[in-house]
Amino acid sequence: MSDHQLRTRTPAGPAPGPRTPGSRAAVALRAAAPALAVYAAARALGLLVFWAAASAAGKDPLGPLSGRWDSVWYQRIAENGYGHTVTLPDGSVHADLAFFPLLPALERGLSEVTPLTLGGAGLLVAWTAGLLAAWGVFAVGAHLYGRRTGVVLAALWGVYPTAFVQSMAYTETLFTALAAWALYAVLKGRWIVAGALTVLAGLTRPTAAALIAALAITAVAAVVREYRAGDSGGGGGDGGGDGIGPVLRRHARMIAGVALAPLGWLAYVVFVAVREGSPFAYFDVQAQWGNNIDGGRALAAFIAGLPWPAALGLCAALGLLGWLVVLCVRQRQPLPVLVYALTIVVISLIGAGYFGSRPRLMMPAFPLLLPPAVALLRLRTTGRTAVVLAVLACASAGYGAWTLLGAGPP
Repeated sequence: MSDHQLRTRTPAGPAPGPRTPGSRAAVALRAAAPALAVYAAARALGLLVFWAAASAAGKDPLGPLSGRWDSVWYQRIAENGYGHTVTLPDGSVHADLAFFPLLPALERGLSEVTPLTLGGAGLLVAWTAGLLAAWGVFAVGAHLYGRRTGVVLAALWGVYPTAFVQSMAYTETLFTALAAWALYAVLKGRWIVAGALTVLAGLTRPTAAALIAALAITAVAAVVREYRAGDSGGGGGDGGGDGIGPVLRRHARMIAGVALAPLGWLAYVVFVAVREGSPFAYFDVQAQWGNNIDGGRALAAFIAGLPWPAALGLCAALGLLGWLVVLCVRQRQPLPVLVYALTIVVISLIGAGYFGSRPRLMMPAFPLLLPPAVALLRLRTTGRTAVVLAVLACASAGYGAWTLLGAGPP
């Protein structure tokens, strides 16, 4: 009897049972482990370099991470609720209503059930959300271009120039985690999950508008595509074969997810409107902070006011950003991923706010890093890819330490 016959006659044993949600999560976590390890190593390097720089300067390493800039506003909301305003020397008023409520709510909840201070709770949320975000970024990259691409994509997101913000008590990691997993849910056809995650994203940052747009445009495109396909199939003169009604019924869960998506953002806008007694109060508050949309005039004025070497360098950086956008389009990224990333970029560039924050505002647009991730994997050896990532991690860590010890906000 041949070896092949022996193998074919060997009892196969009991068939494996259906995987439970817990077992599926465990398998997914094992698949993402390399990405999480690389991401954690990059952020640990950033923290180590910053700790060394802060200690050399005689400063408290934890202070800038949990008690500066926007972190202070979030913690004040967590402690006292909304209602705090600051009047600047130029007479402009900054109200805490510009900050969305999910992070302060999490800080408050954690501080009440643990010994952590509000600042410590904010760091715990940010660092945990950073790992969840890296996992979600990996999941999207692996789904689209393979597991190795997902690992490199998560690593690139962890060494982004302003990745030091991922280690602060800010909302970027929380928002990116919600956005990445919402996009992954759309790619897997889980529209209700995507809508629920978008609700939470809408309670985290105003840029949830990009996620809402991604879901809505994708859904409209899917319905139109199926309707036209039915129409071309010869369904008679009523259009679309089955008609638009059956098409919508077949996509009921998708429509429900899209309808659910904007509720978080809208709920906060309505809350501010009721609190301030004006239907446009939210937009007025954002305008007081300089976060209104001006079509890019503030960006153009900022560039025009720079010395020409700095202006040329900034224009080159914007050109690189534009090239990344072109590469994303040429890469034929799925519609929800592409719409989300491009909308984040547009929102970040056409606002009138502080220019120095714009790289940070674009950090959740992780699909922009997909073309570089694929390109890095084309290097001849894994060692060369690792060297490039290590260099980027060191540069990001150094820049982060320099920024955190500086005066201006990120």
